Amino acid sequence: MVNRKKLSNGITVVLETMPYLRSAAFGVWVKVGSSNENEKNNGISHIIEHMLFKGTKNRTAKQIADDMARIGGDINAYTSKECTSFYAVTLDEHLSIAIDILGDMLNNSLIDEKALEKEKGVIIEEIDMYDDSPEDLVHEMLQMKIWDKHPLGYQISGSKKTVKAITRQEILDFIDKYYVSENIVISVAGNINEEEVMDLLEASFSGIPAGQRQPDCTVPIYHPSIYTKEKDVEQLHLNIAFESVVADADEKYALTILNSVLGGSINSRLFQVIRENLGLTYTIYSYGSSYKKAGLLHIYGAMNPNQLEQVFKNSFDVIEDLKEKGLTEDELSMSKEQIKTELIMGNESAKNRMNSNGKSTLLKNYIIPLEETIDKVNEVTKDEIMDFTRKYLVKDKCSVSLVGNIENIDKLKFLP
Repeated sequence: MVNRKKLSNGITVVLETMPYLRSAAFGVWVKVGSSNENEKNNGISHIIEHMLFKGTKNRTAKQIADDMARIGGDINAYTSKECTSFYAVTLDEHLSIAIDILGDMLNNSLIDEKALEKEKGVIIEEIDMYDDSPEDLVHEMLQMKIWDKHPLGYQISGSKKTVKAITRQEILDFIDKYYVSENIVISVAGNINEEEVMDLLEASFSGIPAGQRQPDCTVPIYHPSIYTKEKDVEQLHLNIAFESVVADADEKYALTILNSVLGGSINSRLFQVIRENLGLTYTIYSYGSSYKKAGLLHIYGAMNPNQLEQVFKNSFDVIEDLKEKGLTEDELSMSKEQIKTELIMGNESAKNRMNSNGKSTLLKNYIIPLEETIDKVNEVTKDEIMDFTRKYLVKDKCSVSLVGNIENIDKLKFLP
């Protein structure tokens, strides 16, 4: 059972006791990400995520790392388009130390000027790393093209130009605006005593100032797009995207099952046709990217450049066959069981529960119980899945990105 409480300064806390575990997971969720940025400060949310690990009034960066290592805990953070999360996973007996460390980071970070300039260099290396990963690049660049100049399409890391230009004062102003009580959710799950945890959180986080919950980004317009980037790599990387539904749409359950049938597992249609039957790729899969204001359904594959046209055409043959003949009862049953298994097994981890509870509360302001989610999956019909497929998986409206050796491909005439 998940309980929802408040600290004295208004921070929402969600607690889930899992007494059969020996571990605890604790996370601070801030409703700010790259979709809250602009062209000038793109990447600032990600910089802040890094800088909160670089020293406080009470701990150096090394001491933060050492204090967690002494208790055998794991501390980390990530930035997404819609939120930033700082979290720790420890044995239950050490949870108080993890709370103290993250509280120190959120309240007392120095954002030292020299450390900032040094960390910018680290982030630029991170940008180069993603630029050297065609699988990441083909996804990020396509979203940037589809949501042309809209913040939802921004790269989470920012660009080298924007990262270099962001100042310490801009960071402090951004923290003052977004790192406020109404914009934060704390999530704790595991073998915990809720009363003791609330006392610890009150001591470590009640000093965060009150402030207004910041609005979401506007709804982006979907622009069917083609993006190509020549890159000296052996394989050609293909990403096909279709406009889809927002994260909390009623159709999300039909989307989840469709994705499983289409390319979500090794028994999916794309995997069986493109890899197993035709031998055209080693990697082929589908996945969804759903946000509060927009969503996409992607197909990704990596192949010899000479086989691009065959992979592209056969992928759409799979889609058209699904539209014409529908999915089988066996496919529907298998996909539902796969999804339910993932949900139930994920529910057994303190870290997964902390993540799910925190993100859902932050972005949706509610948590759907596991049993209700399973019921929703079970209720999805073949007709609902086919309606979704015919509505959204339209070739003339798809977007395509290619990264790799495209120089000798005959003008890409087969693209929409």
